[in-house]
Amino acid sequence: MRLPAQTTFWILLLLIPSVSGAQEMSRPLYKAYNTALVVHDRSTEKTDRINPELCARRVTPCSTFKIYNTLIGLELGLLKAPDDPWYQWEGVHRDIEAWNKDLTLREAFGVSAVPAFQGLARQIGAGRMKEYIEKIGYGSEDISAGIDTFWLPSANTKPILISADEQVALLNKLLDGRLPFSEKNISVLRDIMRVVKTDRGVLYGKTGSGADAEGEWSLGWFVGFLESGGKTYVFACDITGGENPSGRVAREIVEETFKARGLL
Repeated sequence: MRLPAQTTFWILLLLIPSVSGAQEMSRPLYKAYNTALVVHDRSTEKTDRINPELCARRVTPCSTFKIYNTLIGLELGLLKAPDDPWYQWEGVHRDIEAWNKDLTLREAFGVSAVPAFQGLARQIGAGRMKEYIEKIGYGSEDISAGIDTFWLPSANTKPILISADEQVALLNKLLDGRLPFSEKNISVLRDIMRVVKTDRGVLYGKTGSGADAEGEWSLGWFVGFLESGGKTYVFACDITGGENPSGRVAREIVEETFKARGLL
């Protein structure tokens, strides 16, 4: 089968040896994930894609919605500084140990504490949440699955859906200042989104993972932006299929892609 030229270009690019170690580079890419990856260079307005048809496919955003849940909470004054006390653990023990304690906003975002952001969504309320979702044009704009669950996969309800292309478009609008969020609050978000800093660049992002009815990972996301060499690259990656696709794997794919290009 003859691959599209654009896809062939990316595959070859991913295989170029990097100073970080070529032998381990992009290992998850060989595991037959259905990978949608969009990378937009804000200086040239050029957009590269792996699997354009999958990049346009809408799926559940999972915890990547915490980007906008956080911004809405900040705009409404429900959240303050990144390191102020915020989430108070109610004593319910959950499988992810990092969630079983009080957390600041930075900590809750970093460990993707679902209960903390479910509580925030309830504070925001369906009316205000719907208003913001429509203002920013977030994916399918459907929050009917429930105010504290609409961004999570569910077999019984229809969650909100968004594509990798749409994630990138929204982040570009956010960085352009074209969404209804203040510069101060966007600065707070940038602060808590920073995940990697190297001599070559600074990576900002949020993972998201979805599980099937059996509790196995079935969807992984990593979205955000990279600042490198005076340029900014906005990206979104979602993966399905293969063995346990998760946000961790999606992040690894993105990081190794940028390392292969000498940007991280």
